Amino acid sequence: MTIKLIAIGKTDKEPLKELIETYQKRLKYYIKFNLEIIPDIKKSNKLSIQEQKQKEGTLILSKLQPTDVVILLDENGEQFTSLAFSKRIQKHLNSGVKNLVFVIGGPYGFSQEVYNKAKYQLSFSKMTFSHQMIRVFFIEQIYRAFTILNNEPYHHQ
Repeated sequence: MTIKLIAIGKTDKEPLKELIETYQKRLKYYIKFNLEIIPDIKKSNKLSIQEQKQKEGTLILSKLQPTDVVILLDENGEQFTSLAFSKRIQKHLNSGVKNLVFVIGGPYGFSQEVYNKAKYQLSFSKMTFSHQMIRVFFIEQIYRAFTILNNEPYHHQ
């Protein structure tokens, strides 16, 4: 299985880039992981919120394959403990999924077409985080999930 994270907009803070790279390197021992960045929409300040979500949605959908299992990182999604999240990852591994794709949308969320494509939505918190920060949190949680699944001492109960 490959896990892919699709995100809108680049990470421009060096400390965050370093953390992302650190966890990407750690993940390669467990699973194939890809981070795909979709550039910010140009002149988005001239678009309505709906137009921006539609344009971003079109770009997101163009990156997906018909067999991809898509999970949206969305503030209204289901929340998991790290242990429960690792069990969900294990279920996906056991089901024979080829590509598990997580998506971080733009500042206004997702178009309806993207919501329709998703298997479910995942929320990290009732709080809102920057799109750059959530990338670090997500990749770290994927790494944590694999250390839990492999009974390694990274996660403590």
